[in-house]
Amino acid sequence: MGILDSLGDSPAFKGALSQLEASVLPAVLNEVLGSGGQGGLSAIVAKLEQSGFGAQVKSWLGNGQNIPITAEELQQVLGSEKVKELAARYNVPLDQLSAILAQQLPKAIDQASPDGKLPHTA
Repeated sequence: MGILDSLGDSPAFKGALSQLEASVLPAVLNEVLGSGGQGGLSAIVAKLEQSGFGAQVKSWLGNGQNIPITAEELQQVLGSEKVKELAARYNVPLDQLSAILAQQLPKAIDQASPDGKLPHTA
């Protein structure tokens, strides 16, 4: 099951998905979570922990319920300029992009860490 398979039926996601073509959403997620200059999942996890979101990260790495992060909190960690740049590049409203990222990042980290740790390549 991939990241996109786990997307919920939330109104924010449905609204954003209607504006995003299926090929754009994976590109945005890849840019934030993978090779797009954020340093991959390990670097984002480190940024989150340094920013005071250690409890959330721990829940995402563990097997229990994922503690959510808000779109605003995630935007602060990633950098609002980076999120604004992505929103402009992919022509997606900033609030919708932030909401999708806040929804998907915990799931991506959870899926990438089935044994409670991120792989060294993440």
